[in-house]
Amino acid sequence: MKPMVDCLLETLAARIRRQRRTWLVTGCAGFIGSNLVECLLAMGQDVVGLDNFSTGHERNIDEARQAAGKSADGAWRFVRGDIRDRGACAEAVKGVDVVLHQAALGSVPRSIADPLTSHDVNVTGFVNMLDAARNAGLKRFVYAASSSTYGDEPNLPKREDRIGNPLSPYAATKLANEIYAAVYSRTYGIKATGLRYFNVFGPRQDPNGAYAAVIPRWIASMQSQQKVTINGDGSTSRDFCFVANVVQANLLAAIGGFDVQGQVYNVAAGKNISLNELFFKIKEIFALRQVHYNLNAEYAPFRPGDVMHSLADIAKAEYSLGYRPTHDIDDGLEISVSWYLTNMATLSTDK
Repeated sequence: MKPMVDCLLETLAARIRRQRRTWLVTGCAGFIGSNLVECLLAMGQDVVGLDNFSTGHERNIDEARQAAGKSADGAWRFVRGDIRDRGACAEAVKGVDVVLHQAALGSVPRSIADPLTSHDVNVTGFVNMLDAARNAGLKRFVYAASSSTYGDEPNLPKREDRIGNPLSPYAATKLANEIYAAVYSRTYGIKATGLRYFNVFGPRQDPNGAYAAVIPRWIASMQSQQKVTINGDGSTSRDFCFVANVVQANLLAAIGGFDVQGQVYNVAAGKNISLNELFFKIKEIFALRQVHYNLNAEYAPFRPGDVMHSLADIAKAEYSLGYRPTHDIDDGLEISVSWYLTNMATLSTDK
């Protein structure tokens, strides 16, 4: 797998290489966090990783560091710790210039089953990290927000200035993050920039477990010739965003001028497809690789807390950050399926 830096706009990579910084990536063992680690190390940056391996995997860090290449001369420091632990947060921010906060407990169904743990990690943990950055005098703090914040707001595409009521405890935690970020900006001057992710997917996303995301779960099911389950009638649509686009947005937000700090931006492809369409796209990619999946999808009840349709307006990120998605759904699925077919044996034995 080529370093993720190859997926970025060359001008962005050049801007970051000019000045060596120390970056903290929380949730560095997760699939988004590990892709950020890979990219930063490949660009010669010093990186600190913070993770407790509650949902991430050490193999993700190992692969990211290896993929960054032998020429990567950036230093690496790992802090094993939980963002609910203030001491771990304070240790992680030592000597850091930029925080890319990815650590969170994802999944709408998980939050419905266990709202207190989702709150502890996603809200208390977030404030712990934000306050650690404040105490360390940091001004560059970029965090993973969520499209779930739009809740029951019915209009498409979703625009940053129009949100509705949260439909799940998870959505409530991500909205609380935005509120705290705004309060810290006004009270303490730390400009925390939020990126509202829309259905991110890509290599290293875990296909295992009850709360696995739809794309890796379906790829794993198809490869093992097991049934794929679609919640609802399949007309539900999502704006699926490949992880390289998310990496790009994080870096743009981190190095942007004062006018982009403290803002919230949609990070997506700006296009949506139905779950039925997604199912057939993955089947076609499998067939091109001589892996034929001939089973029909099974349909299950629509999940509580989900929304029927999701589509992002990315104009604000394009205008203010210079964000340009480099991968659409087809590009991302091609890369993802290839990665999973190569690595599925390891994934299935390391849960």
